[in-house]
Amino acid sequence: MSGNTTVRIADVQPMDNYTLHLKWQNGRRLPVDLAEPIHRLKGLRPLRAPAVFARAEVGEGGHNVVWPGDLDMGAARLWELALEQNGHADAAEFIRWRWRHGLSLSAAADALGISRRQVAYYASGEEPVPRYMLLACKGWEAQHGAALGTAHC
Repeated sequence: MSGNTTVRIADVQPMDNYTLHLKWQNGRRLPVDLAEPIHRLKGLRPLRAPAVFARAEVGEGGHNVVWPGDLDMGAARLWELALEQNGHADAAEFIRWRWRHGLSLSAAADALGISRRQVAYYASGEEPVPRYMLLACKGWEAQHGAALGTAHC
């Protein structure tokens, strides 16, 4: 994540069916189903063993979840999945837009003409991201991405 919006994990509880119950340092608790990436990605193959998956721990500083064998998943990716899987797909889309362009909360606020606080509410899933705001992100991306040759619309 860019800027000063790093999400950190406070606690992790591995559950059955490749699900982690995560407590974030902001106090939110959200489950994350990792079955799809564990079965799709070769690098996560060892986590298919329930005994290995069950050994999930919070990594140093809460920046990731770690397992034996140097396996880990970053807090930012887990946060994105948690939002998406728990009814906050628009928030996940919003933070992907910010990350793709390396925008801090303040830079995103300036780009969209809204307050930094409102950007933080959207990125945390605390408030729903209005459709017009997602369209504004796409418009900003088209305008700025075209100049950089990186539009993702």
